[in-house]
Amino acid sequence: MKQRLAKMTNLQQRVVAAVLGVPFIIFMIWYADWTFALLFCVISALTQREFYRLLGLDGFEPLTAYGTLVGCMVCVLAYFVETDQISTGHYFLICPASSMIFLIKLYKKRDMKPFTNIGFTFLGIIYVAMPFALLIILALRGGSFHPMIITGCLLLLWASDIGAYFAGTYFGRRKLFERVSPKKSWEGALGGAAAAALIALGLAVYAPELRPWQWYCVGGIIVVTGTYGDLVESLFKRSIAIKDSGTSIPGHGGFLDRFDGLLLAAPFIITFLKLFA
Repeated sequence: MKQRLAKMTNLQQRVVAAVLGVPFIIFMIWYADWTFALLFCVISALTQREFYRLLGLDGFEPLTAYGTLVGCMVCVLAYFVETDQISTGHYFLICPASSMIFLIKLYKKRDMKPFTNIGFTFLGIIYVAMPFALLIILALRGGSFHPMIITGCLLLLWASDIGAYFAGTYFGRRKLFERVSPKKSWEGALGGAAAAALIALGLAVYAPELRPWQWYCVGGIIVVTGTYGDLVESLFKRSIAIKDSGTSIPGHGGFLDRFDGLLLAAPFIITFLKLFA
């Protein structure tokens, strides 16, 4: 299978990934609230481990296993609290669990830069796990399950990525942020915005979970923060001199490559909807 994929173009690999991955993701989101939470918890764990692995390539030693465990704990707590199975006070369990990072590093005798690695361990939790936990909270807002909100956000993100990919490939001339990502262009960014705008129009008509103006705002948030999220991840990869974060997803690289836009978009989306919905 890997040999066949290797012979395909990047676009063909992306199509294969979409055909196999998108139906599964949609099914897991819509089947039940617990399958949705399980899906995002697993994606969070895989993305966080990938983030720590990349840091290891640059000589750092974050607490990969424990940091990922705390990240999963954040996602699991978000699900059980928001479904009213446990009280909000259980969120405070994150405090001692996070504080244990310091104690564990205290006994790592060979770690020459313990506080640097402690910082990177916390960064993995904040940068990766917390946004996924926020998406779980967003889907369970108001005491009921809203799979369409998450599906809509993913459709907007995917549309933005696809539009940017094709517009950038065929029309890209003016560099968007050449110092960080030489291939990204203003034409690609505008193409992504146009594709997301079309999806937002469709959601405004067929997805009453949010008002039309809210869908337009969410689309705008995703286009802007998604682009910056991609640039932030590109900056991270350039700092350790690698092209892709992994090879897990054909045509896309790793999980961090695929979900980088969502990581930065999630905090802005939930803040907007909490304040204006």
